[in-house]
Amino acid sequence: MPISIDEFDEFDPEDRRVTNAERVLRFLLQHRDQAFKAAEIAGETGVAENSIHPVLSRLEDRGLVQHKEPYWAIGDLEAVRNAAVFQSTAAFLDDELGPESRDEWLDAAEEET
Repeated sequence: MPISIDEFDEFDPEDRRVTNAERVLRFLLQHRDQAFKAAEIAGETGVAENSIHPVLSRLEDRGLVQHKEPYWAIGDLEAVRNAAVFQSTAAFLDDELGPESRDEWLDAAEEET
């Protein structure tokens, strides 16, 4: 999908940054034979220490990491693979069709009732 020259001039590839969750998962996957303390993960991934526990907790809720106080390790590899496929598919669809709009979803739901 083309963009205007004004959008091009303001375009920053870093806007498509990797999320904190992706950084953590990539790091733990690369070191799947080890377990780390949260502060170690934060230091290795560049995720702020005040953000690392919420990120790890959300990943644990999804089965993507496992936790035995005080250590964290990669979780079920099939779950991690499925999450990566989903994220990749969603990004592709956003690129092809544009991002979803919550307002459009709400408007469509109102029309259905």
